[in-house]
Amino acid sequence: MAGPLRAEAGELSADEILSALRDGRRVVITTQMLGNDHDVTLRHDGATYYCDTPTTLHKHEEESEMLACIEKMGYGRVDAE
Repeated sequence: MAGPLRAEAGELSADEILSALRDGRRVVITTQMLGNDHDVTLRHDGATYYCDTPTTLHKHEEESEMLACIEKMGYGRVDAE
């Protein structure tokens, strides 16, 4: 199994993140929180999507919910249309 995919917040598109999660990879996003760098681990167990932040574990049942979280939190790059 491949190791986690690591990226800075905004480096990967939301589609790239979701594709890696669908493939069974964990995605570790380094982001700024309260002025410091922190890692957020995103994963999918086949049924539930998880966002493991330094303060809490978020769970999402649907891919659309995970996409909304990635976009809201700025983990994925927003591509101009």
